[in-house]
Amino acid sequence: MHLIIAEKHIAAKRIAAILAPQKVKQVRVSGVDTYEYESEEGKKIFIGLSGHIVKLDFPKAYNNWQKVEANELIGAEIITASTQVKIVSALKKLGKEATKVTIATDYDREGELIGAEALDIIKQVNENVVFDRVHYSAITPKAIDDAFSNPTNVDFNLADAGHSRQVIDLVWGASLTRYISLAAGRLGKMFLSVGRVQSPTLALIVEREKEREAFIPKPYWELSAMLKSKSGEEFKVEHRTKRFWEKAEVDAAMEKISIGDDARVSEIKTSEKTDKPPTPFNTTEFIGAASSIGFTAANAMRIAETLYTNGFISYPRTDNTVYPESLDLRAQIEIFKTGTFKQYALKLLEKKELVPTKGKKETTDHPPIFPASLAKKSEMNEQEWKLYEMVVRRFFATFADPAIWETIRSKYDIQGEEFKANGARLVEPGWRWYYHYNAPEDRLLPKMEEGDVHSVIKVDVEAKETQPPGRYGQGRLIKIMEELGLGTKATRHDIISKLYSRAYVHGNPLQPTKTAVAVVDALEKFAPTISKPDMTSKLEADMDRIAEGGIPEDDVLNESREMLEGVFVDLEKNKDDITESLRAGLREDKIIGTCSECGSNLMVMRSKRGGRFIGCEGYPDCTFSLPLPKMGQVIVTDKLCEDHGLYHIRIINAGKRPWNLGCPECNFIEWQKTQEEEKKKQKEASPDKEKPKTLKDISGIGKVTEEKLVDAGVCSVDELCEADALELAKATSIPVKKIKTWQSDVI
Repeated sequence: MHLIIAEKHIAAKRIAAILAPQKVKQVRVSGVDTYEYESEEGKKIFIGLSGHIVKLDFPKAYNNWQKVEANELIGAEIITASTQVKIVSALKKLGKEATKVTIATDYDREGELIGAEALDIIKQVNENVVFDRVHYSAITPKAIDDAFSNPTNVDFNLADAGHSRQVIDLVWGASLTRYISLAAGRLGKMFLSVGRVQSPTLALIVEREKEREAFIPKPYWELSAMLKSKSGEEFKVEHRTKRFWEKAEVDAAMEKISIGDDARVSEIKTSEKTDKPPTPFNTTEFIGAASSIGFTAANAMRIAETLYTNGFISYPRTDNTVYPESLDLRAQIEIFKTGTFKQYALKLLEKKELVPTKGKKETTDHPPIFPASLAKKSEMNEQEWKLYEMVVRRFFATFADPAIWETIRSKYDIQGEEFKANGARLVEPGWRWYYHYNAPEDRLLPKMEEGDVHSVIKVDVEAKETQPPGRYGQGRLIKIMEELGLGTKATRHDIISKLYSRAYVHGNPLQPTKTAVAVVDALEKFAPTISKPDMTSKLEADMDRIAEGGIPEDDVLNESREMLEGVFVDLEKNKDDITESLRAGLREDKIIGTCSECGSNLMVMRSKRGGRFIGCEGYPDCTFSLPLPKMGQVIVTDKLCEDHGLYHIRIINAGKRPWNLGCPECNFIEWQKTQEEEKKKQKEASPDKEKPKTLKDISGIGKVTEEKLVDAGVCSVDELCEADALELAKATSIPVKKIKTWQSDVI
């Protein structure tokens, strides 16, 4: 029996369907779906994994944060644990019977490791099994047939490189996270995550935020005029001094000009600008393009993975920006001679020679991202189609001609002051006809010649300020990570997702929370190795050398542990300072604003029962408070409510869209209004309904709850005095303690 192992279930199913000479039979093995058929060589069975089916971890003895010091994890034993029991069981069962095994996982460092993990499990029950490896970049009939016709060997060096990353990230992440979380007193679900790649990436975001905060805006003024041509067309011109830094200067220029003045054309220059077509998509460029049309990095890669496993696009994790010679580009375009993109494909196929653009990066593992097969819009959801269409259009654009723009530079004399205007018109769409995303618009000027006179119909001075550097969008951040050697094409989007999930950042562009600033400040001051890219890029380069067979894995693992031990020397030296720095910073992230009643800080607090609310630091003298949602992490933004002077807050729940709650006091007032309106509606709907008037009358309303008491009109729980609480307890058999709980919740 020949066992073929794919990385995912859907990939196994598709590959089996492509290779089978007849209908594939679905068979469950140990609760896992497999696909089989008979061939001339015998039975072939296909099984899909679920990515990694085993994980690295420390022995259970190391799980106690209070008893095991963080630095003890550096040299701790690392064990392998199964994460997919059913799949492991199925592999062992099928592996016993297999005479040959083919690893058909994704062809990259991670895929090689996943395949090697599955092979190790099979070897436990069939030590001498014969095995080989197939590589493909798209799950299409041609790509799969070619791959299985030309099997190769498992690259254990590449798998070791993937394994070394897992070990290094586990040891660095677990030990540093434990140390920093304990120092800050943030345990449980609110622990402070620290990582080899995550922390330098977060430092980039925090550094940019500090640049923004330190930025001092400088005022300037812009002078412009609206002109009217003889043909009646209106257009805007700007003073040659783009920015006036002195108000007196712009006022002096302004005084010279009046409505009705002549604006004489002093110069006209017309030229042609060539707009070169874009290069093929690699992962970074794809994420950047997807980000520009509204996709997060993680969502773009998740959808790209789905498109790949369904055979619609090529493998989306690639550094390559040059199509390989082995790819039949004309045949690939001919796929689209029918369907949605018919007119674009036919136009390209008119070319005698198809010469694509080339980017700077060329690798041999995978081609750039390209559309692998023709799809119908009905086969996908809206988001999938958006990204599929973008990939198709980008592919076409790489073969298209340059776009040609006609540009016009004009100058005008208005009472001795020089103004100017630039125009641009797309003459030849070229590649922009195929790929229309983020296209600049035409800036049209009236037809004119030197010496023509226009009329001034409006003069305007606009006061402005210089702006701080912008925050990083996800696409831009991933590009910077690539330049600095932080992470890989397969992991960068996950790193950004982790920053969101740990509530270190919010929004897009990314804005750090005060917690993020506190963590980065402490690391940069007392253990700068963790927050700088040098260390992690060095380890990335070493992992590449493992993949190339230039250095043993153990050498890199030992080097990483020595680096980490050096980091802990710095941490221990500054333990008290780190604790003080972290706790002071984390406290700031809880401040919502100033109490309108006493002027103290309003902060996110916890009640004795664990519930959270916004309370006043002036308690017990000041009892002002506001409610908070029970679930989700509270993020304090920098947006301030003009009415109440409180910062807007955002609630983050794992797996859900962030909820912008806004000003907590505005939100509470709105909630109270809604409650009053609801009560009013209920009263109007049943005006004759008898309601109990005394505490003793509620015995007939079934199980008594706080809500029923309020609905019944007996009382508002927060109005109960001690005597009423006792009477209520007597009438309903509800313990006084329970009633007191209701009261404390309300208060």
